[in-house]
Formats: sequence, structure tokens, C-alpha cells
Amino acid sequence: MGIVTNASALQQQFETELTGNILPFWLTTAYDASTGGLHGAITHEGRVADHVPRSAVLIARALWTFAAASRAIDRSGYRDMANRMALYLRQSLWDPEYGGLYWDVDRNGTPLSDRKHHYAQAFGIYGLSEHVRATGDTESLALAVQLFELLEDHAYDSRYGGYLEGSTREWQPLNDPRLSNRDHASPKSMNTLLHLLEAYTNLLRIWDHPPLRQRLRELLDVFAEHVFDSETGHYRQFFALDWTPTLKGASYGHDIEASWLLCEAADTLGDAERRDRARTHALITAEAVLDHGIAPDGSLLNESHPKDDVAEFKHWWPQAEAIVGFTNAYQLSADARYADAALRCWDVVKTEFVDRAHGDWFKRLHPDGTPDPTSEKTGPWNCPYHHSRACLEMMTRLAQIA
Repeated sequence: MGIVTNASALQQQFETELTGNILPFWLTTAYDASTGGLHGAITHEGRVADHVPRSAVLIARALWTFAAASRAIDRSGYRDMANRMALYLRQSLWDPEYGGLYWDVDRNGTPLSDRKHHYAQAFGIYGLSEHVRATGDTESLALAVQLFELLEDHAYDSRYGGYLEGSTREWQPLNDPRLSNRDHASPKSMNTLLHLLEAYTNLLRIWDHPPLRQRLRELLDVFAEHVFDSETGHYRQFFALDWTPTLKGASYGHDIEASWLLCEAADTLGDAERRDRARTHALITAEAVLDHGIAPDGSLLNESHPKDDVAEFKHWWPQAEAIVGFTNAYQLSADARYADAALRCWDVVKTEFVDRAHGDWFKRLHPDGTPDPTSEKTGPWNCPYHHSRACLEMMTRLAQIA
């Protein structure tokens, strides 16, 4: 099935997957009506695990998902769910004393980890700003702006540029800045920077504030000058304060995700020079990922130097980003290899990741394509954002191609 000759049929496939499988699962199975939020986790077998904390990342990503869906597809249930997620974020995850989002809370809304990791604050901005785009909600706008100001006050590195990883509840430096035990302990990371760029891009759409524009320009320059590796075409992952790389290796999912998000940021900014640079780098990165990051079946590998056995699994989110990133590269270049790569990855998703019996996608597969029964269907990290966004992006991009 060619991406040009069958664009309309493919567009329908992505819309059907979004509206008929992914979103219904999160509207019903994942939703915790007793708290107005989401269940802490749902196991591979479909069992609710409410002892698992509710993370700010999960709720903010769900907020973005349903707000974005409500803008694309006029269904009241999507807007209602976005409103519930916004309310839960404000009432259960917002720190009323120091501002910002707690890392996670228990089922009753009691903070379990009150650190202010800047990655979570970025997703707060991303979700809240999308809620404003969908509904015009003034409270969400005020909180999104407050998060931006808190990050500028406490996360921005005025000496070397870019942003630090995280803060304590009181916005003091964290002793251990890692997102998880699998991450490298460095004061700066590509992952946090990418999602700050993503958040600031979305915030600019609703709040055209000159200092925000300046920081978005700076972030694009940081990626071009420090994060992008011109020798390999990949993006460096972890850094010292002065941008000295602290770990070798590539994350193919983050590479291909960055390739199109940087283009989106430059387009939203309306900066021709940075737009051209982002597009050039996007094609270089897409080529590097195509050369080194594709498994024989067409799925995207996790990383070039796995840090542990978990990295050998197939994960859902790199596949979603690969579909969008390779389609973006095709739109920029008209090179059919990228369109073919996107479609091969989509075929793997339809065959192996989509859970047609219970809804949504399996989040982790064994190398042979069988679901990993120890991987939660939903949880602090396993959210609806990557694959819902891929469907929404492909619906828009395929309409442009058709």
C-alpha cells in the first residue's frame, strides 16, 4: 500500500484506530470515576492496580491527548475527558504552596514524591496549553504561564544555556536528577530538553510572549549546536553543565521524535533560517535512523547500546514516533524510502502492538513480537500520548499528501 496512492485509505485506518480502539480504552477502562483521574495502572491481563501512583506525566499526557482529539474530532466525550484531566491536574497534582506539579500522588491525592522534575512541568505546559486551544479555559492558561515562569526562574541555565533536569519541591537543585533508575545521572538531558521545546512550541500557539519566543529560539539553537551530532546524525543524550557529552550511544526513538518536533517548533516560531536548519537536520537524522535503527521486520529498535535487558524489547512509543518522523522526512524530501519505512512500521503496529481483544496497544513486546506479560498496559509512563498523537499527525499529514 503506497502512501500516496492510498493516502485516503490510510488516513481512515489511523482515524479508526484512534476513535475505535485507543481513546475508548482510556475513556472507560483506564478512567477512575471515583477520583476523576486515571487508575494508577492496569496490568497486561486487565487488572486494575490502584496501589501504583498517579504520575503528573500520565495525567498531563492524557490531558493533551483528549484536548487534541477534541480539536480534531468534535465529540463531546473527548472534551469532557480533557476537562476531567485538567481538573485532576489542578486539584491533585498542583502544589498550592510552591507552585508546579508534584511528581506523583497516591489514589487519595496525597503527594508521594513532591520533587519538581522539569520533564513533568514541561508536560504540564503541553497538556494545559492544548486544553486552552480546545476550550479556551482561562485557569489552564494561567497555570501554563505560571509553569513557564517557574521553569525560567529555576530551571534555565543562564551561564551555558538550556535547562537543568529538576528541582526539589521548594525549587532547589536535586541531588539525583534522574527521571528513573535506568537514566544516566547528568544535569542535562536531551529528553527533558526535547519535551521543554515541545511544550514551549504549544504554549506559543496560545500565548505569543516575546520572552517565550526567545527561549524557543535558544532551544532550537541548543539542539543544533550541542545536542545534534553532525558526525553521526543522531542526538546526544546526556550532558554536563557545559554541554560535554557524558554518555555515548543513540536512542533511535528520541532521534526520530526530535526530527519532526524540531521542524514543528521552527515552523511555529516562523523563523525561516531555523526552519531550514531543522529540516536539513531532520533528513540527516531520518537517514541515520533508517541506516542503523530498523529491525528486520520494520519496527524501530530502542537504542544502539542497550543498557539492560529491558532495552532488547520492542516498545510502543518508538514505533509511533517512527511513523510520524519518517512521514515527515518523506514530506520534506519525496524520498519513497521514508514513506516505505513509515508504512512497514505501521504494519508491525497493526499486527503486533494493537490489542484487538482488550483495547489500546501493548506497551512492550518480546523480540519475537509476543506481548510481555510483565509490562503494564497503563501506568506512570504507559500513557495514551505517543500513539494517539501519531494517529492525529497521520490523519493531518495524509490529508496533505492525498
